[in-house]
Amino acid sequence: QVPLVESGGGLVQPGGSLRLSCTAGTGRRLDYYAIGWFRQAPGKDREGASCIGKLDGATWYADSVKGRFTISRDVADGRVHLQLNSLKPEDTGVYFCVAALCEDSGPTKSDSMPWGQGTQVTVSS
Repeated sequence: QVPLVESGGGLVQPGGSLRLSCTAGTGRRLDYYAIGWFRQAPGKDREGASCIGKLDGATWYADSVKGRFTISRDVADGRVHLQLNSLKPEDTGVYFCVAALCEDSGPTKSDSMPWGQGTQVTVSS
């Protein structure tokens, strides 16, 4: 499979917001994929931030982002979004979306889909 394409990152001050988008890049809708958002801070391992099941499936959030991030599906075009609010400097990192298995403990990346390029989120004053 081809990797998904992430967009929407940028530089934002603490307390600010960003909206990340995940698309197939080929026009393919993501409705029938469970999608996980992962992030990797400088010098740290990649970690799961959020996950959404197929169609209108259940959502999962890491404790560190719960109440600030919202994952959703765009009914119009089949993309998946991650709304980032009340951003903190520790949210800085590269954010990736990928087909995943959404479990109670968080997303597990699908072996059949490679990582994409990611989108950089930098939270700094």
